[in-house]
Amino acid sequence: MLCLHDTIHDDDPAVQRLLSAVEDAHSLTALILAAWQVARVLTMHLVEAVLAERRQHPARWPRGPQCGAGLRSKGFAKRQITSLFGPIQWRRRVGRCPHGCETPQVVPLDEALGIQPHQRSSGEFQALGCALAVFVPFATAARLLGWYSGSIVSPQAVWGWVQAAGQQAMETLQQHLHALAQGALPAPEALAAELAAAPLVLGADGVMVPFRPPGGQPTGKTRWHEVKVGVLARLGQPRTRTGKVITRLRQRRLVAVLGDIEALKPRLWLEAVRQGLSTAPQVVWLSDGARGLWRLYEEQLAAVAVGILDFYHAVQYLWKGAAAWRDGRPTRARRWFGWARHRLRHGQPDGGLADLVEALAVEGLPDSARDTLTALYAYLERPRDHIDYAQYKDLGWPMGSGMVESACKWLIQQRCKGVGMRWREDGFNHLLHLRLAWVNGSFETLFQVQLQPSPNT
Repeated sequence: MLCLHDTIHDDDPAVQRLLSAVEDAHSLTALILAAWQVARVLTMHLVEAVLAERRQHPARWPRGPQCGAGLRSKGFAKRQITSLFGPIQWRRRVGRCPHGCETPQVVPLDEALGIQPHQRSSGEFQALGCALAVFVPFATAARLLGWYSGSIVSPQAVWGWVQAAGQQAMETLQQHLHALAQGALPAPEALAAELAAAPLVLGADGVMVPFRPPGGQPTGKTRWHEVKVGVLARLGQPRTRTGKVITRLRQRRLVAVLGDIEALKPRLWLEAVRQGLSTAPQVVWLSDGARGLWRLYEEQLAAVAVGILDFYHAVQYLWKGAAAWRDGRPTRARRWFGWARHRLRHGQPDGGLADLVEALAVEGLPDSARDTLTALYAYLERPRDHIDYAQYKDLGWPMGSGMVESACKWLIQQRCKGVGMRWREDGFNHLLHLRLAWVNGSFETLFQVQLQPSPNT
C-alpha cells in the first residue's frame, strides 16, 4: 500500500479516504468493493490525464461551410461525459469562423474521440445500459447501471439508448432485406467444419403481445397483436458419458417480426441463406399444423427441406378426437388414444385415419363430435408426407417444435409480457431488434465497443 500511496496525489483527500477504506476493510467483500472505488477513481484520473495531453496536439481546422474561411481556435471549453467509471471531465480546443458566421462550433478532439456534440454519456456506458435492458425492465437496468458506475441513471435515458440502438438495427435489417429483394444474397456466416456438416433445422410460431390503445395512450383497452418468431439452428449429436447420443441445438439464430407470415418470410429466408441453407447436408422444417406456416414451407423450403409436423401437437388433436368420439366412455377413449398414438409415433398412421373415416360414417354422430373428427382427419391427412416419425427418430431429428416455443418464451414472453406491461409499437420493435441482435451475436456491432461475447457466438 505504501507504493500505491506514493503514486497517487497526496493532496487529494477523496482518494486518500478511499485508500483508507481499503486498508480498514475486514471482510473480502468489503475489501473488493472498497478497491473497486479506488479503481474507478484511478481510471478517471488516467483517462483525464490522457485527454489533457491530447488537447495539446496541433489541431487541423477545416474551412467554414458558408464563407470558406479557415476556422480558428477560440480557446478551451469544458466537456463532461458520464462513463462506466463515473463522470470524465476535460478541456479541449473549440473552433469557430473568424468572420462570425452562424455555424456550429468545431471540436477536433471530440471528433477524433467519436463523440457527438450533445452526447452526455460514453458509448460503452450506453452499450451496457442497452445490454441490461435486453433482460430486465428499463428501471431495473438504470438502477443496476448506476450501481455499477456510481452515477445517477434515469430509466428514460436507458429507454432512449434502446430506441437509438434498436432503430439502427432495424435500418440495417431493412438494407439487407432490400438487397435480398434485388437479388443480392448475403454472405454465409462462417461455420466450423463440425457445424457445417450438421443438419440445419428451421421452425416458426407466433406469440401474442399486449399493446397500448391506438395513439400509445397509457389508459384504455389492451390490444393484442401477434409476433411471428422463426428459429434456425444446427443439430448437434454429442454423446453422454454413458455413450448415449443426444440431440442439441447449435448455432441458434432467431428472426421475429410484429406482423404476419408475409412479413416473416423474407426475414426467415435472409437468415436461412446466412446459415448455409444451400450447403447444409440436410434441411428440416418443423412446425405445428398452422396453414400459414405450411404455406411458407411450400413456397420457400419444400424444394430443399423435409417438413415435419409437430408430433406433440398432433397428439393433442388425437386426444380431442378420442374424447369427442368416445364421449361418455373415457376408458374406450383412452384405449383408442393410446393405440392411435403408438401407431402414429411408429410410422403407421393409416389405421387411425381409417378409424376416423369409419367413425364419420356412423349415423347419428353428434355434430360437435363430427366437426372435431373432421378437423382431426384433415390435420393428419393434409400433411401425410410429414408424419413419418419413426424415420425422423432414426435420423436423430426432433419430432416436436419445442425449440420454437422456447424461443418465443425467451425472446418475447420473459421480457415483454411481465405484469402490467403494455407496449407502444415503436418501443417494442426497438427492444425486439436489440434482443435479436443479442441472441444472434451481432449486439456489439451496434456500438463502437467490444463487450463480452454473446451466449450463442
